[in-house]
Parts: sequence; structure tokens; C-alpha cells
Amino acid sequence: MISRIDLRGDALPEGGALRDLLPRAEFDVEAALEKVRPICEDVHHRGTAALIEYAQKFDGVELSQVRVPEEAIKAALEQLDPAVRAALEESIRRARIVHRNQRRTEHTTQVVPGGTVTEKWVPVERVGLYAPGGRSVYPSSVVMNVVPAQEAGVESIALASPPQKEFDGLPHPTILAACALLGVDEVYAAGGAVAVAMFAYGTEDCLPVNMVTGPGNIWVAAAKRYFTGRIGIDTEAGPTEIAVLADSTADPVHVAADLISQAEHDPLAAAVLVTDSAELADAVEKELEPQVAATKHVEDRIKPALAGKQSAIVLVDSLEDGLKVVDAYGAEHLEIQTADAAAWAARVRNAGAIFVGPWAPVSLGDYCAGSNHVLPTGGCACHSSGLSVQSFLRGIHIVDYTRDALAEVTHHVVTLAEAEDLPAHGAALKARFGWKVPTV
Repeated sequence: MISRIDLRGDALPEGGALRDLLPRAEFDVEAALEKVRPICEDVHHRGTAALIEYAQKFDGVELSQVRVPEEAIKAALEQLDPAVRAALEESIRRARIVHRNQRRTEHTTQVVPGGTVTEKWVPVERVGLYAPGGRSVYPSSVVMNVVPAQEAGVESIALASPPQKEFDGLPHPTILAACALLGVDEVYAAGGAVAVAMFAYGTEDCLPVNMVTGPGNIWVAAAKRYFTGRIGIDTEAGPTEIAVLADSTADPVHVAADLISQAEHDPLAAAVLVTDSAELADAVEKELEPQVAATKHVEDRIKPALAGKQSAIVLVDSLEDGLKVVDAYGAEHLEIQTADAAAWAARVRNAGAIFVGPWAPVSLGDYCAGSNHVLPTGGCACHSSGLSVQSFLRGIHIVDYTRDALAEVTHHVVTLAEAEDLPAHGAALKARFGWKVPTV
């Protein structure tokens, strides 16, 4: 059901050589880019008419309008299962607690007497948030995108999710209900690259945005790449991943359940166990069989994901080697199920989010830990972070110098400008002092 990679016996290679030994899904955004380009430009030129046409082509629905009526959003909340509503409200509450503490404050540094630099944090003015709606419905992604944007102070928030044939062309009602709970009333029935193009260019109904965030399939990732520079993006999200670093103290029932929990997302989802215990590896592999058989989405998602080249049990000589492996892998989600798990977690450098010990599974982070589940994939955790309040903020430096403070440093500025053969830079200061470099 799942392959093995045995890295025992020899010293582990460094850097890219180690990464090349590890499993990873094939996710060719560049190839998809050529397919989304004409779609994006069609939306640019035809606006809402193109959105309606693509809804028919890709989603099999006939739309009379793309923007979701406010009455439909309110009705979705009224009809929501009370238990689901309570769970969403708790998810929102916990996410707000965490993200509110991420707010940054303005700070002024006095560099010299009379010379200060202030860094102020300004939220992005308008954002477009994407909530997937393909194989599964993800109201949790609505929470994870909207809460940090709101806590950052973003004034204008729009959300898009694919139209659903079984709901008369509206996004899934649970998506709409989550929007209602969060106070988001600008919602569009648009999916994939079409939605990203709508946000980037704007249409008759939707004003263009400054930034697009949210997970999605390869077409969403390709559209984000296409518009990078025109809009800000969070990340080009690829297939979801879990890596588990475990030793002989880990419970194979827990480990198997957690691997399966990510595999049920998508046939390209990655499930990776890194362990120094061959006994644990055997026990987990044995445990996968009955747990897979007892759940849903077995043939179309879980079995292909576990059997795919992106998933494996990786055997190492020691937890020290295991740490090197998980750092080289840079998982979206990394669980540490070892003795003294907190100490090992503290040494991890590359992961989107780290889950410590047996009582912090990835599923908790997906919904109700308070953390954000929009995380870097494909090894991008070595250079990128998950979605947060900071994602929606821009730091702006405000430079304020008096005449005396400028005079004191002018000779250094002129020297550096001339060293770079940019004499006009120095002249801009000399002009303020009668074309002479002041002596202080």
C-alpha cells in the first residue's frame, strides 16, 4: 500500500542530493500555465460574460449572475446544521485569539539625534480570497483566509468559490454560511483560474484586488503564477503533505490514522513517515490496511495517494538523521511523535506547521487549534511561511531627519554615491547646503 525508502547504513547526503531521494508529487505548474493563460485573458476582455461561460463549461451550471445574493448567504446560515455552526464558531474564535496576537505595532527608532526611521504597518486595501470546492467543501479554508485578513485590518474582502450544480449554481451552502458568520457579504460563484483572473483584472461586478490568497488545485496555482507582479499572492499551493517523525515510542494506530487523514484529500496528497524504528514501520504498514478499509474515499483518493511516488516510509539510522530528512523535505505539516517530542520539534528548521506529540494531530490544526492551515507545500517551507496577519500587511519606512542630522551624514552619502558613480545622488544633498559638503 505504501513504499519504503531505506536510508540506513550510509551517511546521508547534503542539501539537494538528500531532497532528491525523498518522495514528492509531480506538480507541473509551468505546463498548466500555458493552459490558463488564454482563460485569464478571456476574462480580462469579456469580464462577467466569460465567467458565466466558463461556469457552464467547467462546472456544468448556468449562471444568471456571478455575485451571490446576500439573501442566499443569510439563508445558508439559517439552514446550517447547529452542530456545524457551533464548530465553525469555535474555529473562528480560536483563530481570532491566535491571529489577533500577530498584529504588528508601529515602531520608531532614533538613529541619531534629529534622525528617525519609523516602520508603520499598513494593511492591503482589498483582497480576494479563494475557497476550493472540488473534491471536498472547505468552510475551514474560509475561516483560515478571512480571519487573518480581518485581524490585519483589510477594509475590502471578497471571496470566490466554485459554483455547485446541486445548489443551483451557488457555492456550497456551508461555504456561504461560513461567510455569513464572518461578516463577508461579497461572494462570487467562480472557481479555479477563472476566479483568480476575476480578482486580478476585475469585471463589471467585481473590483480588482491587490492580493489573492487561498489554497486550490493546479489551475489556481498556475493562475497565481501568471498574475504574480500584478497582484500579491500567498503561495502556489501544491498537493497537501504530512510528514511524521517518529520513534519506537509512537503509537502505530495514531501514525497510520494521521497518514490516512492527509491521503483522503487528493490522490496526489503526500503521506511520509520518517522513523528509526523498523518495528514501528512494520506496525504502521500493518495498521494501514484495516483503517483504510474502514473509511471513505478509498479507491479514488486514499489508496492512490498512499501508493503514489509522493508517499513512503523512510527508514533512518537515528532521530538525528530523521531530523535531517524532515528538514530537507520541508513538509507542509510535520508531526513529531517521539520521546521528548517538544525538544525535537524545537530543532526543526523547515516546516509549514509543527505538531508536537500524540495529542496534537494535523486534523486539529486543520480546524480548531487556532493556527492557520494555509501553509507552504512542495518543500517551500524552507523559505516561506503559512498565511498569517503579516501576509496582509506591508511595512513602510518613514524617514524623518532634521537639517543638522542630514548635515552630519552628508559626507558619507556623497562618498558612497561617487563610489557607485552616481554623482547626482550626492548632488541632491549638496544642493541643500549651497553645493558644499558641510563639515560637522
